[in-house]
Amino acid sequence: MKKLILGIAVLSTSLAFAQTTTTTTKTTSSSDVRFGIKGGMNVSSLSKDGSLDDQKSKIGFNAGVFATIPVAESFSIQPEVLYTQYGSKADYTVLGTKYSSSTKLDYVAVPVMFQYNFVPNFYVEAGPEFGLMVSAKNKVKNESNGASSTTDNYKDDLNSFNLGIGLGAGYYFTDNIGITARYVAGVTDIAKDRPSNSDAVRNNTFQVGLAYKF
Repeated sequence: MKKLILGIAVLSTSLAFAQTTTTTTKTTSSSDVRFGIKGGMNVSSLSKDGSLDDQKSKIGFNAGVFATIPVAESFSIQPEVLYTQYGSKADYTVLGTKYSSSTKLDYVAVPVMFQYNFVPNFYVEAGPEFGLMVSAKNKVKNESNGASSTTDNYKDDLNSFNLGIGLGAGYYFTDNIGITARYVAGVTDIAKDRPSNSDAVRNNTFQVGLAYKF
């Protein structure tokens, strides 16, 4: 199923590129396809986990490359490859002792955004994001004595595939430099084997950053 979903994403991008190439030979040229780099900040959280007393957002980063592929006068497809950090912070109590934890989940993500330009330098977007987990670590601190520890990478215990739905917008100040914002709502459960009658825990993140088109 995972390979099928990723295959559909690659196929849709390939078809979009082929359509763009055909169209641009009639109008301008294939140089309308723009490549770029982007990076910024993630404010991430996990959907409510009943075993935790208080969940908070965690700050991380995202960085990667993208291609903006026009498919019509005001529409484009933008596939990306990003290294992105998800996770959350939380407080909980065990036998009367308070602990705080920070969960860091790192992914290589492939968003495929469908963009509509209201004007040439402002767009809105929506589309799926496919992710592959590369690292999962927890840092736990005992609030009573200050002792802390970090777990080994336990990604093999979690669902390696992540699917999210992104909604966002962007504004380019110049032909090359722009600011971007996106919210990605998780669809898949991060747990590999979810106990029956328990709620799924999903990644959610708000991203803001800068983009540069060559």
